[in-house]
Parts: sequence; C-alpha cells; structure tokens
Amino acid sequence: MRRISVLCAAAGLAVTAFVAASPAEASYHLIRWQDTGFCQIWDESIPTTPWPAGYHRASASVPTFIDALAVKDAALKSGSCTW
Repeated sequence: MRRISVLCAAAGLAVTAFVAASPAEASYHLIRWQDTGFCQIWDESIPTTPWPAGYHRASASVPTFIDALAVKDAALKSGSCTW
C-alpha cells in the first residue's frame, strides 16, 4: 500500500512539473487610451479588462510579445499612438 502511495505522489509531481514547463499560449494586442492617445500592449491571458474603461482595441491579436512590440513601434511611427 505504501508503494502505491509513493508511486501516486511521484506521478502527481511529474505531471505538475510537465505542465509548469510547457510554454504558455498567450496572445497580445494594443489598446489605446482615448484621453491621452497612449498605446499599451495588453496580454489577453489576463482575465480582467483594463481600468478605467476609457480605451479601445487598437490592433489585431499577435502571438508573441515581440510581435506586439513591432506593432506598437509601427503605430508610434505612423502617429496613431503617442508615447
């Protein structure tokens, strides 16, 4: 009986380690604050919405943070976003 308990505990730890080591699938997009024009990268895996509510979505979703930085850089260069 004790061996089964140890085996179950070891299997549980192995599954936990595998889940923690797998890469997260996150998406990002830009939000633009309406009062200042400031653009911010927003992580879609965050379960809440930005606060206060004076913003709108300024871009499509991109798969990585680096891609979101490129989108933000292009928006800054075109003048659709401010610092």
